Amino acid sequence: MQKILIIVHAPPYGSERCLSALRLANALAGADEPAPELRLFLMSDATVLGLPNQVDGAGNGLQGLVQELVAREVPIALCRTCALARGLAELPLIEGTRIGTLPELAQWTLWADKVVTF
Repeated sequence: MQKILIIVHAPPYGSERCLSALRLANALAGADEPAPELRLFLMSDATVLGLPNQVDGAGNGLQGLVQELVAREVPIALCRTCALARGLAELPLIEGTRIGTLPELAQWTLWADKVVTF
């Protein structure tokens, strides 16, 4: 089984990079057998994707995409340093997402056959 790590740095609003990353992640997670083993690590402004109850003009689409990945049991971690810098570390997160660490990202990178960044 192929192992893929997706790292997202882009802010969730102002560009479509986060949307593209989440769409790709869902397409990979829902691929016909054999579906790859997938992990998602959010860094920089992308950590905001872990916060619930953000309503955008498209009807809360980004949170829904994150929740689809959680439902598919894709591990999703937010960079602790990045979350602390943005005041997010103590806030409630979308259920199934969690705070991760740089050493964990290093382990995930070594685990992966492919790393995709947005």
